[in-house]
Order: sequence, then structure tokens, then C-alpha cells
Amino acid sequence: MIRALAATLAAVSASLVVPLSAPAPAAHADGPGVGGPWVVSVGDSYISGEAGRWAGSSNSSSARADALGPSAYHDNAAGTGEAITRCHRSRSAEIHVGGGVSSLNLACSGATTGTTTGDNFKPGLDFYSGSQGVGQARALQDFAAGHNVRMVVVSIGGNDFGFAGVVQQCVQDFLLSPSWWKDYCNDDSSVTRNFTSANVAAVKSRIAGALTNVRTALRNAGYADGQWTMLVQTYPSPIPGGSGFRYGQSGYGRQNTGGCGFWNADADWANNTALPTINNAVTGAITQAGITNAKVLNLAATFNGRRLCESGVGLYEEVGLASWTTAGAVDRTEWVNQIRTVTTAGDSPYYIQESLHPNYWGQLAVRSCVRQAYNNGGTARGGACVRSGTGLVNGEPRMTLQ
Repeated sequence: MIRALAATLAAVSASLVVPLSAPAPAAHADGPGVGGPWVVSVGDSYISGEAGRWAGSSNSSSARADALGPSAYHDNAAGTGEAITRCHRSRSAEIHVGGGVSSLNLACSGATTGTTTGDNFKPGLDFYSGSQGVGQARALQDFAAGHNVRMVVVSIGGNDFGFAGVVQQCVQDFLLSPSWWKDYCNDDSSVTRNFTSANVAAVKSRIAGALTNVRTALRNAGYADGQWTMLVQTYPSPIPGGSGFRYGQSGYGRQNTGGCGFWNADADWANNTALPTINNAVTGAITQAGITNAKVLNLAATFNGRRLCESGVGLYEEVGLASWTTAGAVDRTEWVNQIRTVTTAGDSPYYIQESLHPNYWGQLAVRSCVRQAYNNGGTARGGACVRSGTGLVNGEPRMTLQ
């Protein structure tokens, strides 16, 4: 369950003349339009903070990149573990914009549009309620009734397109076929079935239903649509196109060293076909759902120049830096986590599910753009989140919302 959050009380004005014997005026609890502002995140691993523990990558020492330590994903009330196992809501998650704005992370790594129950409970963007917990829309509704929610940031749809399975198939094909007889994933039936016109339409409808549920949650909590903004984010490119890799295709180094086992042709397909298809479904779902108070946070090119295995950045041992705290590390290391397989076994600090997700640097980069989208409590805005310089500003990469 999500952590309990006590409602803040706000005093109301009394009449100009109050008899001494009159009782004190009642306080009004925070809620729609009342109290300090909140921003809330809902959705999947690309917003929950998955991989947010790691600032870059190293194959020689995990300590070099360990920005948040083993408690990175602890989000229960006591701070001793996870409220929902493997939701991986890290402290570096983008929603924690600060600056007098409170934040709540309801997103969950692995979430789809609908709740998944059983051994691996994943709350979706619905109103599910059961012994294992509640759906994210239900949790949002309950929270918003007692807090002044001004913006809800949403990332959803990638898992409905089978993201994890697609990545697994691509890496498997890379490792199990020689460079002189390449087996590509982009024409495997297990991959192509996710991108048929029929499935794209079906997933788009599910995303539209999820966005509708978010709006319904706020309406049920007493909000008019004009009192808050839905910021819907697209998915970023995590790997470069084929010509942008710093490792060649021959041998196994691209995966064994870089953790980016894609053939060039599959990387091109991922960037030129799969990613635009998914992102078009996400943005198209806003129109399909008729969400009038939505803005789009375009993340497609946010990590360009800092992507996994991209030329110009590298592992700590490759670029000659001691650790993530070394000056310049944000500009010389990757902002996307390695695809890890056997290195997650035993007492390893890594999780397979962290693979190909924005790491500590990536999370903070998007956070900067979310803060700019919030617009200091003014009219929230959308735009493309892009790098605008080198170095850090208040601990975050330099980013601009265009």
C-alpha cells in the first residue's frame, strides 16, 4: 500500500465580528483548489524511477555508479522497504520537483493500463481494489480528495506493447546468431505481433481508457477539469541508431561489455519504427479519450548524446573517471542503464528490470523538464525536453523544455 499521508489543515476567515461566546470557526481540510500544491505521477517504469539508483555504468565496480545505495527504492512509510514489491519508486524519480511543491509517486515498474494480480501485483491505471492493493486511479482519487493536486504526470503504454519481451528477443537474437548470418528481431513474430495495425489500435484504446480513468479519478475527488493538468509523457530513445554505437557488431562485446546487444538494423528499427509507433499511440490516445486539459511532455530525443552505448560517452573505466561524484561525470557517462543478464544473479545489487531505463542522470534530467512544465504554479505547459548544456545546475543536468 502507498504510504499514509496526513491531510493538512487550513484555517478559514471568521466573520468581522464574532461574539466571545461563539465557537471557533471550523477548519477546512485540503482538497481541490485548497492547500499547498501537489504533483503526482502515475504509470510504469519510465516514470516510477526504475534504475534511478545508478549514475552511469561500470563493469569493474558497482560502487562507481551507485548514487543512491541499497535503499534507493524504499518508499514505505517507515523507509525500510517498498510499499509494493518491485515497483521501484526511487528517490531520484522525476516527479519530486521540489521548490515548495509536494509530490507523490504512485507509478509502478511493470505496470500496464490494467492492474495485474497474483504473485507479481502491479497496479494499473484503473479502479481495482482487492486484498493486494488498489489500482493507481483509485489511489489517485483517494489522495486527491484530501490534497490540492495541480498536475498529474502519466507514462503508460510501453508494457502494453510488450516492451520487456521485445528487448529480450532482440538481445537473444544478437547473442545467438553470428555477424555473418544475423538473426534480426524486427521480423520475429513475437515482436511484429505487437506492432500490427490491429494491436496498435487496441493498445491505443487501452491507453485512452487509462487516461480517462485518471480524469475520472480527479472528477470523483471533486475537481473540475480546469483545476489541474494532465502531463502525458512519451517514451525516450534508450539506444542510438546503428551508426551511433561505440562498439562494433562483431563478437559479443556490444552486449558483454556495453550491455546493449542489438544488431544495427534492429537498433534502427527500434528508433525509426517501434518508438514512433508507441509514442503516436500515446499521443493519439489523448485525442481519442477527449482529454481537454492535457499537455504532452515529448521525451523522444531527451537522452540523445547520452544513450546506452552511444559514441561520446562510456563506462567509468572507459572514460577514466573514478566515480559518479567526479567532476564531469554527467557529461561523459550514460543516462540509460545497461541491459544486464547474468550479472544480476546471486547477491548482485542489480536487477534485470532496471535494464534500458533512465538512470540517476536520466531521471534528474526529466525532473528538470517536469518542473518547467509545472511552470511555477502558472499555466502548465508541454514541449520537448532536450539537453541545453553541460554540467549540473542544482545537481541536475542542464535541460530545456522547448
